Amino acid sequence: MLDLKSKLVLKILQKECPNGAYKIVDAKDIISCMPAKYRVDFDGLDNILIYLERQEYISIKYDDDGVYCLCVLPFGNEILEDEDIKKREEVGTPHFWILFVMIFLCCFASSSLSLLLAYILLLH
Repeated sequence: MLDLKSKLVLKILQKECPNGAYKIVDAKDIISCMPAKYRVDFDGLDNILIYLERQEYISIKYDDDGVYCLCVLPFGNEILEDEDIKKREEVGTPHFWILFVMIFLCCFASSSLSLLLAYILLLH
C-alpha cells in the first residue's frame, strides 16, 4: 500500500514519463512539483524512489547525484488508474441520488397534473 507522498511522487513521474518511456528527471523538478504541504528533501525523495522501485512501480536505470533515468512500469500505471476509477465512483454516487430525486419529483408532478386534468374534464 502506498502512502500519500509516494502516490504523489508516482503521479508526478507518470506525467514526466508517459507511455512507459525512460526519461531523465532531476530530483529538484520532482520536489518542486509536489504540494508545499507534502514536500520532501532529497534524502526523502531518494527513499521514496527506492521504495517504488522495490515494489516494481518504477524502474531506475541510473541515479547520478539527484538526476534519475527512470520510467513508470505497468504496475505503477495500474495502481494510479485504479485510484482514478475509485475516485470517479465515489464522485458518481451522489449524482445518482440527485437524479433519483429529480425523477421522483417529475413523476409525482406529472401524475398530479394528470389527475387534476382528469378531474376538470369529468366536471364539464
